Amino acid sequence: MSFAELLEHVGGMGRFQFLYTALLALPVFMMASHNLLQNFTAATPEHHCLVHHDAIHEYQNLTYEDLIKVSIPMDEKQKWEECLHFVNLQWWLLNPNVTNVNRTEMKTELCSDGWTYNRSIFPNTIVTEWNLVCASRTLKQMAQSLYMAGILLGGIVFGGLSDRFGRRSLIIWCYLQMAAMGTATAFSPNFSFYCAFRFLTGMAFSGIVLNGVSLSVEWIPTKTRAIVGTLYGYVYTTGQFILAGVAYLIRDWRWLQLTVSLPYFIFFFYSWWFAESARWLVMVGKQDQAVKELKRVARMNGKKEAADKLNTETLRLKMKEEIATSTAKHNYTITDMVRTPTMRRISCCLSVVWFSTSFAYYGLVMDLQNFSTNIYVIQMIFGAVDFPAKTISVLTISFIGRRFTQAVTLILAGMAIIANIFVPQDMQILRTVFAVFGKGCLAASFNCVYLYTGELYPTVLRQTGMGLTNTMARLGGMIAPVTKMTGEFIPFLPLVIYGVAPIVSGIAAAFLPETLNVPLRESIEQVEIQSQLRKEEKKQAKALLSSTKPEMEKTAS
Repeated sequence: MSFAELLEHVGGMGRFQFLYTALLALPVFMMASHNLLQNFTAATPEHHCLVHHDAIHEYQNLTYEDLIKVSIPMDEKQKWEECLHFVNLQWWLLNPNVTNVNRTEMKTELCSDGWTYNRSIFPNTIVTEWNLVCASRTLKQMAQSLYMAGILLGGIVFGGLSDRFGRRSLIIWCYLQMAAMGTATAFSPNFSFYCAFRFLTGMAFSGIVLNGVSLSVEWIPTKTRAIVGTLYGYVYTTGQFILAGVAYLIRDWRWLQLTVSLPYFIFFFYSWWFAESARWLVMVGKQDQAVKELKRVARMNGKKEAADKLNTETLRLKMKEEIATSTAKHNYTITDMVRTPTMRRISCCLSVVWFSTSFAYYGLVMDLQNFSTNIYVIQMIFGAVDFPAKTISVLTISFIGRRFTQAVTLILAGMAIIANIFVPQDMQILRTVFAVFGKGCLAASFNCVYLYTGELYPTVLRQTGMGLTNTMARLGGMIAPVTKMTGEFIPFLPLVIYGVAPIVSGIAAAFLPETLNVPLRESIEQVEIQSQLRKEEKKQAKALLSSTKPEMEKTAS
């Protein structure tokens, strides 16, 4: 009896699984708020240099508009320059009879006294509070990159630790870290502390994602894993709506940061109820504790008779092969993911898929201010597209397969992004449509790859594998903002890069094994055996086709 059969024996998708799924899903509502928070907390409002102090004091009879006109030059689009002001006040610009203005003769310099911000939409952001504009504008992107670096490090650290110390203890810690560091971010005294706290928040985010996925996958029966995985995708999408609504109501960045962080204290307190993964307990040799958790699950699912019959000896007898494999080698490392041919192919292809999906995704969703639509509206649109995208993806995942869904969504996303290269800048609606479609495809790709990765890696390496692929995703998220800078040299180059990456990864996904209706593998050996069986089946099918082809041709003639 495999663990999948044992799980069905204690209730399958019963009361315990429904409650467990719900409690793991609640924190996901706020995950989007932290991930996309800088679209609002780090929004850059319209701004220009402060008007000369001497002009304000000496010419109080003039309107503020006139003072701006003589102090701040205009750019080519007839908007006030954001980073320059006149060295000397240009009073002659107030003369309505002046038509020909030679602006090249008017000396300008960088802002020296600070900036004035249009606070009608964003009253207070980290940009306005710490003046992250002009020469300091790259610090805004650096803050987001450091957050992604935290997610990257969290994937490495918490992925390995949970394979050694368990999923439950790590997710409890990560809930607490998310709550504490998110709250501390809201009280940051300066930009350096803000970046440090955001980095630690990113680490916690990664730990919650990795351990939440593993706990759900390892307690959910095979036939319902796709549905549960998609449910989490819907919850995350709903979180994007929550973010738009909360950000619209709470415009001050500190209060917004605090609002999305405090709920994690609640998640921390109830997470002590969570059951440790029985799969993991069996594979690390803790059969007694595994039996205890399985009995608890059976009783909650109304299977008291099954709970009474279950004991350590029964578990060892029914899972003799898996236990023998796990006791042969306890300390699995990242090198085991590339030690055998099939594991090497899985790890390489998944790394490319995760990197490209995250790279293109964050290239789109972290640049909402570049759309002409209201930022709160575009956030809602970007969130809304996930519902049909994930609905279609769960159907293809469940009935066609994981590999098909993964490859097609990535290739379509890349094509949509590249299509925007050929759309004129003034056709903003069409550009938005392509961007939204591409974002939907990438959301569907994420929906698939979280489930797919958990199914491809065996239990002994599942968290380490999730940590590796999560690391590649965060590398993509870190590089995405930097790629935008290439647009200063060639305007369409960022779109080319964002588009080509998912197309290449879609091709790589075609080389992954299919896991539709396949039970979770517990060891590396089982992965390799399954791969060999597939190869033998293909050879036999090919040989059969070759042997019947001459007879078919003879019959036809």
